[in-house]
Order: sequence, then structure tokens, then C-alpha cells
Amino acid sequence: MRYEDEMQRSNTDLNRLLGGSPGAVAVRLVLLSVLVGVILSAIGLDPWNIIQSLERLVRAVWDMGFDAVVWLWRYFLLGAVVVIPIWLIVRLSKGGR
Repeated sequence: MRYEDEMQRSNTDLNRLLGGSPGAVAVRLVLLSVLVGVILSAIGLDPWNIIQSLERLVRAVWDMGFDAVVWLWRYFLLGAVVVIPIWLIVRLSKGGR
């Protein structure tokens, strides 16, 4: 019985460390990795030569000049209109717990 208690505690500690069961965390990480990969690919980053891709991205943003700041600001505002209210609602709904 003592061994079973120790295994149960070990599983609970692992779940707490990972933020859930190992299988569920692995699935979330895979899906998030694919999503981030798609986004990074859309902005032109390549995993095989990440340094050159980042250099190319910075150079392209630099070449755009002030237009890049305006472009970034517009996308920030567009995303913030959705993200900030959802975040606020989630935080307020968890406030009582």
C-alpha cells in the first residue's frame, strides 16, 4: 500500500509540474507548435536556417521604414480588440476562486 501511495503522489506532482496529464499536455504542445510554425512560416521564417530568416525579416521590416510601424500598430489594435476583452472576462470570472 505504501508503494501505491508514493506512485499516486508522484503522478500528482508530475501533473502539477506539467499543468495537466502528460498526454493532454503533449497534445496541446503539438497543436501549439503547429500553429506557431504556420505563423512563423507566414512571416518567412525557415527552421533550417533560422538566423538567415530572422536577418531577412529584420531587413524587410527595416526597408519598410515607418510603414512597418503603422502596419504593426494596426494589427496590434485589431488583435487587442478581441484579445483584451476575452482576457479581462476570463480574469474576472476566475477572480472569485
